[in-house]
Amino acid sequence: MPSCIVLIVAAGSGTRFGGGLPKQYLELGGENILRRSVQAFLNHPHIDGVQVVINPDHREMYDAAVGDLGLPEPVPGGASRQDSVLLGLEALAKQSKPDFVMIHDAARPLIDAATITDVRRALDSAKGAIAAKPLVDTLKRGNGVAITTTIDRANLWQAHTPQAFHFNDILVAHRAAAGAQLTDDAAVAEKSGITVTLVPSNPDNMKITNPDDLDRAARLIGHSYGDIRTGMGFDVHRLIPGTEIMICGIAVPHTARAEGHSDADVGLHALVDAILGAMSAGDIGTHFPPSDPQWKGKDSAHFVRHVVGMLGERGGIIANADITLMCEAPRIGPHREAMVKRVASLLEIAPDRVSVKATTTERLGFTGREEGIAAHAIATVRFPG
Repeated sequence: MPSCIVLIVAAGSGTRFGGGLPKQYLELGGENILRRSVQAFLNHPHIDGVQVVINPDHREMYDAAVGDLGLPEPVPGGASRQDSVLLGLEALAKQSKPDFVMIHDAARPLIDAATITDVRRALDSAKGAIAAKPLVDTLKRGNGVAITTTIDRANLWQAHTPQAFHFNDILVAHRAAAGAQLTDDAAVAEKSGITVTLVPSNPDNMKITNPDDLDRAARLIGHSYGDIRTGMGFDVHRLIPGTEIMICGIAVPHTARAEGHSDADVGLHALVDAILGAMSAGDIGTHFPPSDPQWKGKDSAHFVRHVVGMLGERGGIIANADITLMCEAPRIGPHREAMVKRVASLLEIAPDRVSVKATTTERLGFTGREEGIAAHAIATVRFPG
């Protein structure tokens, strides 16, 4: 199958949106807009890779948003969208030089898999294809005060992204159109004589331009994930002599360590069971039996990533996670922030959707005698419904 790389344009300053952050880095339903756009393509079977074009001044925000997804080094963008696309295409020409390229605006985070598939398949018989929506509203031209004419809406379409092309053709077209300040890549293609096919787009594939758009997108996400489920997890590990203990993905200096077949991370093990519980998918021992030698000493982050992947395959997302650790020592407070960030990263959600807290049992029981450590976890997940 011909290779297809997605070029996501995220170099804008978002001045029309207002506020302190460029819109592509704002949160939408627990994830920022750029991350949602990137993951829509990363998770698609017909896409071979994603390259993002950014404003160099936004590098820290970019790293925080998608730095853990294994993307190639971002390409510095230009003064306009058209400039940024050309710079991205030139970077791809030096690197992977794919057969096809899809160009997508980061500010369209609700792009769906079916539209991506349809646009990609159109390239099997066309030189260019764009996602687009037929206009259904009556159009009026006015002078700012009154209507001057009614425009016939027949055969009019609203252009969306992704817009996809044979790579060499659109690279040549963009080089030739440099400085023309055309409004989208289809216009660049048209100028060079490339025929562009219209592919019906999902109506929810909206571009976020102002705060009202962000509110509407949040409502769409909420409505589409109306099946809400909660799972609970509990885990215990014996404490034995050691120098550090793994808790919620963080190595905490201590005079003991947790005994277990993997790294014995009690917080992550309870979290895995909570997510599996929400999916009605068994427990951690079912998927990673302690009798299997491949899990000996394994980083528990692997188990979390696995169940997050399972959830994604079933169309679900994580709404929040709450972990309670039970121990007399070590003190969790100094490490809480690092634990929250690590868990959020593994779950691919914002840190403010993760809670890590600790309690003692007032010196009662095995945790009170410091013979072991325990954890409760609750995970809330949402499925389409």
